[in-house]
Formats: sequence, structure tokens, C-alpha cells
Amino acid sequence: MPYRLLLFSACLPLMLQAQKGEIPLSLREASIGMFKGNPTLQIADKAVGIARSERQKLNAFWYPMLNTSGMYVHLSDKVEVRQPLQTYTEPAKELVQQLLPNDVLLPGLLDQLGSYTLTVPLFQRNLTTVDATMSWPLFTGGKRIFATRIGNRMVDWAEVGKHETAAMLQTELIETYYALRLAIQVVEVREKTYGSLRRHYENARKLEANGMITKAERLFAEVNCQEAKREWEAAKQDKVVAHQALCALLDGENKSMEILPVSTLFLPEHFPDQSYFMNLLEGNNYTIQKLRLEGMMADNQLRISQSAYLPTIALFGKQTLYAKHLPRNLMPRTVVGVAFTWNLFDGLNREADVRKARLTKEALVLGKEKAEDALEVMVQKLYGELKQAQEEAATLQTTIDMSSELLRIRRKSFGEGMATSTEVVDTEVMLAKVRVAMLMAYYQFDVSLASLCSLCGVPELFWEYYEESCAAK
Repeated sequence: MPYRLLLFSACLPLMLQAQKGEIPLSLREASIGMFKGNPTLQIADKAVGIARSERQKLNAFWYPMLNTSGMYVHLSDKVEVRQPLQTYTEPAKELVQQLLPNDVLLPGLLDQLGSYTLTVPLFQRNLTTVDATMSWPLFTGGKRIFATRIGNRMVDWAEVGKHETAAMLQTELIETYYALRLAIQVVEVREKTYGSLRRHYENARKLEANGMITKAERLFAEVNCQEAKREWEAAKQDKVVAHQALCALLDGENKSMEILPVSTLFLPEHFPDQSYFMNLLEGNNYTIQKLRLEGMMADNQLRISQSAYLPTIALFGKQTLYAKHLPRNLMPRTVVGVAFTWNLFDGLNREADVRKARLTKEALVLGKEKAEDALEVMVQKLYGELKQAQEEAATLQTTIDMSSELLRIRRKSFGEGMATSTEVVDTEVMLAKVRVAMLMAYYQFDVSLASLCSLCGVPELFWEYYEESCAAK
């Protein structure tokens, strides 16, 4: 029984939140839910599959090509050999005249026989054949080797693109999730400020009725009370917008439920210096990795263009599977051999390809250098935002402590007639602004940290600080 009571008491808050239509969701749970079936990530995964298929196409050049072909042919004329008999009768006639000079009959017969032509048919007019042909390149000047390397780099490029997409989604999630958390806390601050100013306004009305304060002081309290109410309503509207943005990103099935972000904003006391992130940027940034891979592909493409100056040597074979009216003695059924092709001149087309590939490679080198400079500036900017948020948080915490004490003193003094209503209202408004600024500093730090980790190509580093902050609490 005690165990059941303990389990019930542990589940009671979740049951009450479920009855209110709220879904408690931590940042880690939101991350898992977003990556599960995310269409953007699925598109990136399809791109990897496309790259692998393209690599398989390039690797196909290493294997022999086997084709079958068949044809039916009707010849307009017969294919035959014609040989005039006069070629043979003339030498015989000369021989007869030498041996029998007075014989007339035999030379006459040879003359008549020489007027004819001997015809021997080779093919009939209707032919049918089915052949299997095979070709296997033995030497291509290195084209297959360089093409295989390009295929491997294409897959690597797609993989980097997939990781980059995941990092961008993670940054967007952290920004959206903490935007909702910030909006909820700002609503709480605004609501608390409005409630405090409303109570002060009610007290000011009573004091004015008793003649203890002037009408101007009461009006000042009333104006600030209405302004606090307006800011509270605006904060609630911002919360609705932030909630809709998070629901759209998570693509939840039940959007009628209200998401309650339970992971609080955090700000670690210690984090690495700027040089640490600069070192991460050099070897892990997705843009630099892509440009490096594109440079490798351009280099191999240049080598493919240069290999066009070399000959191509291939093994070929042909096997006739079926033949009709095609004599074996005239057309062999099996043919095997080695052939080569060597393009000696193609109108300077190869030279243009080489020049184009070389210019592409040089352009990628320049683009990589430019990207590195821009990324270093971005790292400096984000790191500066981290330091600024950290310094502001430390300063604002001191300001909050002093403002809270000042508000307590002025409230007490106002009740004793030692402070004006204006002083109390000013202190209340100032405290609210400082608290909101404190929340904004925490939010700016978390968002900048997530962006910096993604920019450096190590989005998992953010979770180390996140887990560290959760453990500290």
C-alpha cells in the first residue's frame, strides 16, 4: 500500500497537468520528437541515397558490358559471287589451237561456253540473327579511378549535408523551445508586476480619499497600472505565438494540447575561450567540409579531362546465339579480340575541358578562403554575444537584488507616509524591466551557444552544457 501511495503521489502532478490540457516536455524530449519522422531530415537522407546511387553508376564502368541484339534483314538483291567463264575458256582455246590448229569445232564450243557467267549465291535475301556482345575496358587512362573517387566524395558531401540539416534543425528547435519558455516566464513577471501595481493603485485611491496623497500621485499609479496590464496582455499574445511556432516545428499530432516546456534557461559559469571554438571551426564546419569535398571532386574532374589525351583499350567478344540463312564458313559464330581508340584531334575540345576544370578548382579554393574568413567573423560575433550575455546576467542579478530591497523599503516607507507613490511605482517598473532583461540575457546565451556549436560542426557539444546545467540543479 505505501508503494502505491508513493507512485500515485509521483504521478499526481502529471495527471493534473494532463487534465489541464498541458504536456510537460523537456528539451531533450522535444529534440527526439522533432527528429522522428522530420520531413526535412528525410529529404536530406534521400539526398544521401541519391548520391550512393550515383556512385554505383560511376563504379559500373569497372565491370564488363554484356548486350544481346537481334535482327531480321530482307535484302533487296541477292548476295552472290559472279565469275565470267571467259577467264577460263580463253587459255583453253589457245591451248587447243596450238595442239589442233586445223580443228574448228572445239574452239567454237569454247567460245560459246566463255559467253556465260558462273553465279554462286552466298546469302539468301532473308536473314535472321541473334547475337550476344561483350566489351570490357582494360585501360581508360585513369578515368574509372578518378570517377570512383568523385562518387565517394559525392556520398561524403551528402552525408555532411545531412548532418548540417540536423544541426540547423536542432538550433531552430532550441531557439523556438526556449522562446516559449522565455515567453512563459515573461508572462509570469508581467502578471506579478500588474498585480503588485494594481494593489498599489487600490491603496493609492484610499490614501487619496483620506487626503494623504495628491490626485497626481494617484493618477500616476493608475497610468502605470494600466500600462502593466497592457504589457501583460502583450506578453500573453507573444506566448501564444511562441507556442504555435513550437507546435509547427514539432508537428504534433494533438495540437490542441498545450506544451509546457519544463527545461529552464541556463547559463554555465565556465565555458571555453574563443580559440577553442576557432579550432573546432577549422575541421568541423559543414560549409568548409563541403568546399573541401568539392575541391577534391574538381581535382579528380581535372584529371579525368587530362586523361582524354590517352588511348582507351578494351576487350570485346561476340557470340552468335541463333542464325538462319547465315553460313558458318562466311560468318563465324564466335569473335574475340582487343581494340583501342585514340582520339588524336577533336577540335581542341579536350583543351577546353581541362581549362574549365582548372578554373573550377581555382574558384573553389578562393571560395573556401572567403568562407573561412566569414565564418571566423561569425564565431567572433556569437562568442561576443555569449560573453555579453554572461556579463549582463552577472550585473543584472546584482541589480535585481538591490531593486528588490529598494522596493521593499519604499513600500514600507509609503505605508508610513515617508515615500511617495511615484517612487514605489518607479521601483516596481524598474524591477520588472530588470527581471525581463535577466531572462533575455539567459535566452540570448542559450540561443547563441546553440548557434555557435552548430556553426563549429559540433551540435552535440550543446547537450554537454545542457546536461551539466541539469545536473547542477
